Amino acid sequence: MRVPHPRSGASLLLATTLAAALAAYGLGPGAAPAAAATVPVGAGSYSDTRPAGASGPTTNTGTPVTPKVTAAAQGKPVPTNDWWSSLAFQRYGDNPWSTPMYGHPLTYQATAGGLDIGYPTSPAIVGDGRQYEFAHKRDLTVGLAGLNAPDTRADAWSDWTVTPYWSDGTRTLRTTIGHGSPFVYAQGTGGNAQVTTAGTPAVFADQGNVLGITVAGHHYALFAPTGSDWTVSGSTISAGLGGRNYFSVAVLPSTDALATYRKYAFSFVTGSRVDWSATGGIVRATYTLTTEAKEGTERGTLQALYRHQWLHTTDALTPYTYVSPRGTMKVREATAFTTVQKAAPVLPSLPRTDAVDTARLRGHLNEVVNSADPLNGAVDTYWTGKALGRLAQLVPVADQIGETATRDRLLALLKGRLQDWFTAGGANEFAYDQNWRTLIGYPASYGSDTELNDHHFHYGYYVLAAAIVAQYDPGWAADSAWGGMVKTLIRDTANPSRTDGAFPFLRGFDVYAGHSWASGHQGFAAGNNQESSSESTNLSAALVLWGSATGDTTLRDLGSYLLATEGEAVAQYWFDADQQVFPGSFAHDTVGMVWGSGAAYSTWWTANPEEIHGINVLPVTGGSLQLAARKDAVRRNIAEMERENGGPAVEWRDILWEFQSLADPATARAKWDAGNAAYTPEAGESKAHTYHWITTLDALGAPDPSVTGDLPTSAVFTKNGVRTYAAHNHGATARTVTFSDGKTLTVPARSTATGTGTGGTDPDPDPDPQPSTGNTFRPRSGGTLTTATDGTPGSDTIPSAGGTNHDGTPYRPLVYEARGVNGTLRAGGSTAFRLPVDAGTAVGLGQQVRISYDLTGDGTFERTETYHYFATDPVTGWEEYNQNRGLQTATGTLGNLTGGTVRLEVWSAIGNADSRLRTGAADSVLVIPYD
Repeated sequence: MRVPHPRSGASLLLATTLAAALAAYGLGPGAAPAAAATVPVGAGSYSDTRPAGASGPTTNTGTPVTPKVTAAAQGKPVPTNDWWSSLAFQRYGDNPWSTPMYGHPLTYQATAGGLDIGYPTSPAIVGDGRQYEFAHKRDLTVGLAGLNAPDTRADAWSDWTVTPYWSDGTRTLRTTIGHGSPFVYAQGTGGNAQVTTAGTPAVFADQGNVLGITVAGHHYALFAPTGSDWTVSGSTISAGLGGRNYFSVAVLPSTDALATYRKYAFSFVTGSRVDWSATGGIVRATYTLTTEAKEGTERGTLQALYRHQWLHTTDALTPYTYVSPRGTMKVREATAFTTVQKAAPVLPSLPRTDAVDTARLRGHLNEVVNSADPLNGAVDTYWTGKALGRLAQLVPVADQIGETATRDRLLALLKGRLQDWFTAGGANEFAYDQNWRTLIGYPASYGSDTELNDHHFHYGYYVLAAAIVAQYDPGWAADSAWGGMVKTLIRDTANPSRTDGAFPFLRGFDVYAGHSWASGHQGFAAGNNQESSSESTNLSAALVLWGSATGDTTLRDLGSYLLATEGEAVAQYWFDADQQVFPGSFAHDTVGMVWGSGAAYSTWWTANPEEIHGINVLPVTGGSLQLAARKDAVRRNIAEMERENGGPAVEWRDILWEFQSLADPATARAKWDAGNAAYTPEAGESKAHTYHWITTLDALGAPDPSVTGDLPTSAVFTKNGVRTYAAHNHGATARTVTFSDGKTLTVPARSTATGTGTGGTDPDPDPDPQPSTGNTFRPRSGGTLTTATDGTPGSDTIPSAGGTNHDGTPYRPLVYEARGVNGTLRAGGSTAFRLPVDAGTAVGLGQQVRISYDLTGDGTFERTETYHYFATDPVTGWEEYNQNRGLQTATGTLGNLTGGTVRLEVWSAIGNADSRLRTGAADSVLVIPYD
């Protein structure tokens, strides 16, 4: 049952705490009257108690629940919606420890006796082939002899690490675990260190205080303090701590890694932190671990990077790898690494083109504003958000065609409903929960109250709608007006502050996993989950627009970081863009849901393929353009939907037409023309927006995220090799936007501009140097091919083949690309290359090359050439690897390049050591057969 919580009787302490937190953030008064039930924020307000009859967080049986944390963590905002939230949110009354938690490569589950850990390496295909999972399976338990704790509590946490705590009155245990960590760092009192294994362990190394064991085919190392000795008795392994309180356990990628891992066994991780910047169209993020030396002076560590991370770092990586549900993880030997990505394009709306029929668009707009209920009867937080988002998309569209009266009617509808929600005491309001440090909208939906689910999904729509209002009425968005309430919703969902006592840091966004989680409690055997990744990125794009419209560069840049990061994570883990993540036994090209343990071709409410594919597309907005970065994945996605659906989309045809237009605008336009007369728009869509979107992209061409502007609200489109540059300037003065291909665009104040730009030079040639003239390219460190001749010679490390034969199949390749290449195929010509490589003194190494041609830059490579590998000698010094080694295989045919992409991949086909490739030098070139 649900327990009512009356709104009266708020304490002076609660009201004062809330007011002080708001004042510290620059919002709200510095004090509040005693027993206040309403907290004012600018012109708006929220309640400090729930509406009568409403519920807050509960167990699955409806019993109110408070955070399960230690005394040391009391009063700190708890990060719900995280990979480890079941430690703090006891959703199920009979499990006071935790459900399985997926840190990757390790999995964890707290039990009375300590921490169960596993390393799942073999996927299972379940649910009629619709789901793959690397389910948690205990290999061993890390604990103390005799430990029998009645519960496990969260004792401390940072950006991607957490410290669970056990106490049974005699013994206490703390372990620190985290994403990417191969180690479990343990500190205990009251008993000997104890590790119990799921089966009898095989010992492969016994060095006293260091023990190497194999359990269920997985290799682990156990590290006790120097002077201690591990004793093995069946499946129980124990060691006295000799008056000290620490030990650690690590999962090893191989038994020969023991010496490397032993080096860092007593460098205990004490915290994790991400820092980001977004400038000049480039997003940089640095992920740093802090450590404490329990013995000696070593302060380094090892951390495993996910695919979305190692694809975008040039930091050195070791040869060690792990299996995970997100594909291969690669190990870095350091306390930090940095990723560099292009910023994702964001626009308030697609720009105006002459292709749009004004009369037709006007008619579709009138269908919305003249309807009996433009807000579609929405009542709760989610469906109100959908309705707000639907109307917000039409405001710039109406403005583009001079329909100012319609624009203003839409703005009035948005303001009215937002202000209604942003004012406490009515039929709908937001209420603050002091225990969970969260803002809950009532009427709630989909467990946003009892389970703290989906806040980023729901509130993202409100922020997006507010950003559109702010674009046209900056005064409305002032903190002293309604902007304060917008910022309060942002603080609940994506708080950039780690010191804000009222809300946790980035509640739903997992900075290391690279995406958000939807469940507030994480109380599932499969870990946490997220279905609608696009509603998550909707919040990120909304932050870019809100920050741009209000001059809040902190929130704008936060949005750029979140959107670039999650955009790549979605491409890899939802759409399997590189086809390197999903297991080979999983028969789908996309998934509707990602779980901690894997992913599923499903949704929470239906098995209809249209919704499975569409749920990670909607809402379609000017923040959806980043989906066009992988057009091949879009095409596979649409093709699979039609196969599974038995034909083209019917229910969500508008969403899927808009999605297809990101890769093939003409095809989407043809489907619209054939089917627009008789369909019902998806609840967050309108015919006005769909017509404008599809027609505009058909005219401009598909988005081209490979070129970025130095203004976050900018984008590029390409059609038939011609680029159109677009940008929206929220500022009060005109500004010039410079794009990464050297083009510039002058944008008047508070306007959107488009054009082909003017000549210029590339302001940031390292992230995206463009080919100028000629057919001779040099690989440059950082992953580019360039015709420029002014580079500094250097070298890149070619990772080891790991002792496995990878002849003909790229393995951890170095990848270099040139984009936007135009050229006429030379009759009878063929590819040539001269690549200096060096194996040093290593024996038995062979480097291999693959060269691929995407003739139109659409993401599909029409021609791929793989050459026989080159066996390097064990003598230090450069050797030339060239095309004379011979073509091993070739697929497809060459043709003229029109805005095309040329890709060079270099990897180790054989050998057990790294080698080098010379870069940026005149003797290291790829010559393509084009004029």
